[in-house]
Amino acid sequence: MGRPSWERYFLEIAKLVSSRSTCIRRKVGAVVVKDKRILSTGYNGPPSGIRHCEDVGCLRQELGIPSGERHEICRGLHAEQNAIIQAALHGVSLKGAEIYSTTFPCIICSKMLINAGVKKIYYIEGYPDELSKEMLEEAGIEMIRCEL
Repeated sequence: MGRPSWERYFLEIAKLVSSRSTCIRRKVGAVVVKDKRILSTGYNGPPSGIRHCEDVGCLRQELGIPSGERHEICRGLHAEQNAIIQAALHGVSLKGAEIYSTTFPCIICSKMLINAGVKKIYYIEGYPDELSKEMLEEAGIEMIRCEL
């Protein structure tokens, strides 16, 4: 195997970041990059200091709520949200950056990525949220699905 492309390199890092997730339903990792430099990372899970879903269970799973619906009753933050928050905590602008994520962003994350100034999204697997795709297209953000 030769040297990986930059896309593969950052997506493999996103996969590694996802291994920190404590979500019962889906483990997601995200890496925000600008000029081939990592600005921040994030994985899905509850806020700092809050009990993890793998310890207390998942209300969305218990209620049979499908993926992509009722985000507001989830204990966790999404990987993209945590990556944005980590950048903000450390005073790092994401304007003009790219995000590499194991999963396509939901509508909430997409709105945050748009306002954070992210210009391109690389992702591995899809997510059932058509409004998210529509808003990203309208904002002129390039979306690239990748195979690993």
